[in-house]
Amino acid sequence: MSSQLVCRPERSLPVAILRVSGVLDDLTGAALEQAVARSLCAQPESLLIDVAGLDIPDPLALRVLTGILCRNAEWPGVPIVLCGAGATVAAELSGCDNVTAAPSCEQALAAAGPEPAPQRLRVRLRPVPDACRQVRQLVTATCTGWHRREMASTAALVATELVANVVRHAHTTMEFTLGLRGGLVGLTVRDGSRLLPRPKDPAAAEAGGRGLHLVKELTDAWGVLPVTDGKVVWTRMAASTA
Repeated sequence: MSSQLVCRPERSLPVAILRVSGVLDDLTGAALEQAVARSLCAQPESLLIDVAGLDIPDPLALRVLTGILCRNAEWPGVPIVLCGAGATVAAELSGCDNVTAAPSCEQALAAAGPEPAPQRLRVRLRPVPDACRQVRQLVTATCTGWHRREMASTAALVATELVANVVRHAHTTMEFTLGLRGGLVGLTVRDGSRLLPRPKDPAAAEAGGRGLHLVKELTDAWGVLPVTDGKVVWTRMAASTA
């Protein structure tokens, strides 16, 4: 008999809660990874994963869980709290950066205190060349309003490259998000294409093909999060004050 896993998102913003029940193994692990990715796509302030009803029957299943959490913890700097896990599971998380454990989601929420209003800009854009101009203006104005004028030009350039990549290759409507949290600025673009971006090595005489190399050089970290209906390209950089 095949194992069953139920992943039920209860909220998405500003703090996301995902309740997981059933049996975790190497087969159901894919469903859990997809559910975690969907929760992270909204860029919550943190993600609480309730595993009180999750059966982790053996060391292999435990490795599946820790592997999923460690792989996703970097994206895009969203803290993950595993709620309702036993001492053995919690101990295994010590090697995962940005992942902690709590007795329950309710206690984790209480410990976090009042939820601050996130500093976030989120817009939907059509895959047309003018989208690059729109996002450049929005990012510049928003960074200035957040008193991060010194990084406005860099953030605007990164945003332009991310949006231009969708216009050139994905050809789908996109959702652009700019967020500021804990001294870090995050920029993400979600589109409807599952084609993953890959940096190219264009010849010196070629005019294009350097966008992702530029993104890598200008940010502290970047990556791609595949989801069932497309992908999210994310970047992160330290914020400076004007």
